Amino acid sequence: MGSNPIRRWIACFLTVVAGCGGARAAEPVTPGGSAVADDNGTNTTGVLFAPPVRAAWQKHLTLGAGDVLTISMVDVPESGRPDVPVGPDGRISYLQAENVMAAGLTVDELRSALEEQLKKYYQNPRAIVVPVAYRSKHYIVMGAVLNKGVFIFDRPTTVIEAIARAGGLETGLFAAKTVELADLSRSFLVRHGQRMPVDFQRLFQQGDLTQNIALDPGDYLYFASGSGNEIYVLGEVLTPGAVSYVTRPTVLNAIAARGGFTSESFRTRVLVARGSLDHPQTFVINTSRILAGKEKDFPLEPHDIVYVSKSPWVIAGEVIDLAAKSFVTSLILEGSTLRIPPAIK
Repeated sequence: MGSNPIRRWIACFLTVVAGCGGARAAEPVTPGGSAVADDNGTNTTGVLFAPPVRAAWQKHLTLGAGDVLTISMVDVPESGRPDVPVGPDGRISYLQAENVMAAGLTVDELRSALEEQLKKYYQNPRAIVVPVAYRSKHYIVMGAVLNKGVFIFDRPTTVIEAIARAGGLETGLFAAKTVELADLSRSFLVRHGQRMPVDFQRLFQQGDLTQNIALDPGDYLYFASGSGNEIYVLGEVLTPGAVSYVTRPTVLNAIAARGGFTSESFRTRVLVARGSLDHPQTFVINTSRILAGKEKDFPLEPHDIVYVSKSPWVIAGEVIDLAAKSFVTSLILEGSTLRIPPAIK
């Protein structure tokens, strides 16, 4: 097992900071991104640096259920209403403007919608909408972390910040050393139904901060447990899911434990994926020959994925992505204590 991931990351961070200390200071630039120089070609001081690039959801930030607003009208002092919530149905009510849909609108769009309603009662109304709290955006962290659950997306958040907010990865003692209990090779980030290409091993074991990407609202972070010994049987079996690791398990034993093949299963090319989700070792098993006594049953190891397809395929690469997606969906459905819909469509 590896050493404590937080210590590894801190060591890498200090190395990066030390390296930056000896480098030339960053060039000051204007808000538009161009460096500013005086007549001698020397950069001037006191100029703003280019702001970080904003994500798409930040550029078009919409309101949603749970957000809180303060609303008032110019020239109508008594019209101020603090802490106006966006209801579960996504609507708000303000003065005579009742049940105005706010969910999915930006602040400017909501202000225009309110003015459209209020002009029936006021001459040239000018509304002021000020967000007090954003509570509609969230992300989810589950698995081998100390504090699992849904976290409010109240500020831009990276993978490491999300883990820190969840209390960090679970740790335990092994050979008098503190080790992480998460299986980083099988951990994943799902966004909009797709697994994102984040290599958690490179992030925590090598300190590769390029893997520390910013999260989007609705992201699902899952850290698989490294202490379990399950085998996952997925695809065209009667009851896809996990099988407890027993003495010398085999492909046919595992498939039988999940109810056996379905009528649509393609039994001559069953895929076994072993190792990392991003770089798995694959084995193609002909279960028909095993059942006919022409080959020996294939032995399995802890964390193996057995995937039964319902159509022929030529090479493992054609079906391994489907196996990975089925594995991710299975962990979300079986490992989560929350009622979350399947993340992989």
